Amino acid sequence: MDESEILWRPPPDIRERSRIGAYLAMLEDERGLRFDSYADLWKWSVDELEAFWGSIWDHFDVIAHTEAERVLADASMPGAVWFPGATLNYAENLLRSDAAGPAIVTRSQTRGPLDLTTAELRDAVARARQGLARLGVGRGDRVAAYLPNIAETVVAFLATASLGAVWSSCAPEFGIRSVVDRFGQIEPKVLLGIDGYRYGTKDVDRRSELDAIRGALPSLEATVVVPYRDPDARIEGAMTWDELCAHAAPLDFEAVPFAHPLYVLYSSGTTGLPKPIVHCHGGILVEHLKILALHHDLGRGDRFFWFSTTGWMMWNYLVSGLAVGSAIVLFDGDPASPDLTALWSMAAETGTTLFGTSAPFLMACRKEGLRPRAAADLSALRGVGSTGAPLPAEGFRWVYDAVSRDVLLASVSGGTDVCTAFVGASPLVPVRAGEIACRCLGARVEAYDAAGRSIVDETGELVVTAPMPSMPIGFWGDADGSRLRQAYFDEFPGVWSHGDWIRIGADGTCVITGRSDSTLNRGGVRLGTSDFYSVVEAMPEIADSLVVHLEDAEGGAGELLLFVQLQPGSELSDTLRRAIATALRTALSPRHVPDAVVAVPAVPRTLSGKKLEVPVKRILAGMDPERAAALGALADPAALDPFAAMARERGR
Repeated sequence: MDESEILWRPPPDIRERSRIGAYLAMLEDERGLRFDSYADLWKWSVDELEAFWGSIWDHFDVIAHTEAERVLADASMPGAVWFPGATLNYAENLLRSDAAGPAIVTRSQTRGPLDLTTAELRDAVARARQGLARLGVGRGDRVAAYLPNIAETVVAFLATASLGAVWSSCAPEFGIRSVVDRFGQIEPKVLLGIDGYRYGTKDVDRRSELDAIRGALPSLEATVVVPYRDPDARIEGAMTWDELCAHAAPLDFEAVPFAHPLYVLYSSGTTGLPKPIVHCHGGILVEHLKILALHHDLGRGDRFFWFSTTGWMMWNYLVSGLAVGSAIVLFDGDPASPDLTALWSMAAETGTTLFGTSAPFLMACRKEGLRPRAAADLSALRGVGSTGAPLPAEGFRWVYDAVSRDVLLASVSGGTDVCTAFVGASPLVPVRAGEIACRCLGARVEAYDAAGRSIVDETGELVVTAPMPSMPIGFWGDADGSRLRQAYFDEFPGVWSHGDWIRIGADGTCVITGRSDSTLNRGGVRLGTSDFYSVVEAMPEIADSLVVHLEDAEGGAGELLLFVQLQPGSELSDTLRRAIATALRTALSPRHVPDAVVAVPAVPRTLSGKKLEVPVKRILAGMDPERAAALGALADPAALDPFAAMARERGR
């Protein structure tokens, strides 16, 4: 890369004033290990997994009730065994801080500001813990939340974790079908929800949805409602948040094994229900300590914000900021209301030091010609995070021109599957326009060609060839592990295949070019194609359907295209298009509404009946059909012709 493309360089004294510098000093002073470059440190971290992850445990002084017998007892994938014998509690490690000032800073378009000090947070968690225990929640039970990104949600999550129970959440924007498809798999004992919320200037009532969800979950023994939109709201048969938290209690923590389930996240697959990915107490804790402190340089005195809903893994990532002593900044509402300056103004008002968002948001700000540095006092800001889609070079340049010349811009990429980033930034590495700076410590990320060979300076499949502690311990209900193996390990046995295209340069920089599978990445939220088909194909006018997402090279939201094969005698009228959009918005979420609905004579399938989602995506991106698919394996090769014609019309 030309030197002119370097937008930020580590200051000469970066090792003296960064958390990763303190970590390097510890390695040298206590273990006799000296690393002169980030590349050398990364190589050691993936070659010597036990030494590296053991050093993370020690450096951050993880609170454990019993110590581990060793760091990594089995490095097989899947099935790696981390820190056997250790018992701990994730919530205990998050609530250890004695820092003055707020631990949680909340801003909302539904109600006024609410901040909690560490002492207030601990008291709230203790009360919620006692309330959940009164409802019969204990070790291994599931607590599900249909809640927004507010303080009560964090409190309920930490209370659940403190009991050794298992948490799961969906954002209130999700429709009934989306929520039940997720929560129904884990059979929760308690459901928490809200009466409604305000999104920008729009009031959204969620009482009927909450009641329908409650009725569709036969495992429920109790429902708790946070009166959020209306402080006086009540729902028959449900207790209120204040009733749950009515009694003071001592704060205690259930000591659980390292691999005990902490929460279930959902990453939709292309067939069947969304994948219920189970993450564990210890794996999430050590991974988030590493990445938040050593890569994002977060610690005591910082205020950490990442725009997210509770249905995205970035919410879980944000909450872990408490583990490194940072205050976390929560925002609930429309990030573009009243305009795109709203979040930047909030960052200034709250003294945010790390501002995390999505690549499409940054590109939208650029398109609007915003200059946040001129509109708000961002002097506290030291870092900007970007994820959800690749950030193009123009987005990098805009941040350094319009936000701040001094911030560390961290363009990161990872996934719900590991609840972290595989690739990102480091205070020790320059930031170059359009490139992700490095592979993260402890993440042996490589690019594989179709034959499973590691390649450099070429685009290949993003794989991880050594275990990470935050890899899922399994899918809920997948007793024999077959769904887990099929999801990540079928293509290259013993190697994690993530479903992204990546190019890794000889200098360690990375470029993600999009999804290599049929999972849809819509605004940073991964959507499964089966979600679409179950709704669309239930409509009497639709015989078959196929959906693809075309990523935007400029960092925008891209295009979500739905192709439908109509029943004989039906036509794709504006009325039917509106009905499809309404059905998807209601049953799933606004993110599922396609940008265009197109009629095709037939949906292309293999001889075995599999829809050709990936080949169609490749054809629409300009690939020749004979290269995109094995035509001899198709039920009707001519079914690809309309997609090739569409690509030609679009100039692909």
